[in-house]
Amino acid sequence: MANTAQARKRAKQSERRRLHNASRESQFRTRLKQVIKAIESGDKAAAKAAYAAAVPVIDRMTKTALVHKNKAARHKSRLNARILAMA
Repeated sequence: MANTAQARKRAKQSERRRLHNASRESQFRTRLKQVIKAIESGDKAAAKAAYAAAVPVIDRMTKTALVHKNKAARHKSRLNARILAMA
């Protein structure tokens, strides 16, 4: 347990950041799942719309270093490839 005022403050800050980051990570995963669900439904227009909504969220998570830039690029690339491959 934190014994000094500084350590207590850092513990509170860490907990606040953990909760904030957890909600952002959840939002990231939710957006990815929405795109995948739209792709699997076979509706190309819905998939494109979901992808367009997901890209800014993915980029925002990258900007704040919540997700590594290469991971974000990989997700965007794979989702876009799946959308383009739809008949």
